[in-house]
Amino acid sequence: MTTIQNSVGMPAARQEPAPRAAPVEQSATAAQPEQPKAHEPAAPKVDFDPKKMQQQLNDAVDHLNKMMEDGKRGLGFSVDNKLNMTIVTVKDTNTGEVVRQIPSEAVIRVAHQIEDLKGVLYSKNA
Repeated sequence: MTTIQNSVGMPAARQEPAPRAAPVEQSATAAQPEQPKAHEPAAPKVDFDPKKMQQQLNDAVDHLNKMMEDGKRGLGFSVDNKLNMTIVTVKDTNTGEVVRQIPSEAVIRVAHQIEDLKGVLYSKNA
């Protein structure tokens, strides 16, 4: 440790010697890590059966309706096959009146009309 004195002769600051870095040994034959080889993944096998999928959807809707009925809840589930859309209805359990439908009846009517127009507007031959 070195002490530096100012012009008056008083110690001004102490200066610690900088620590020396350890010498780094470099080997001439430094081993390079082996790079992993990339393999192209196999194409996934997709087994899609639309009839089976539709049946599973209908079974799920029936199961949900049964659960809601058993729980005395006024929820009903259905699938509009033309739109391929799930419809949820909320009914008053005492009167059976539909309190709310999601999506609303007006939206379903408009969507049906658009589906009907698709055949007129879109021609596969064009």
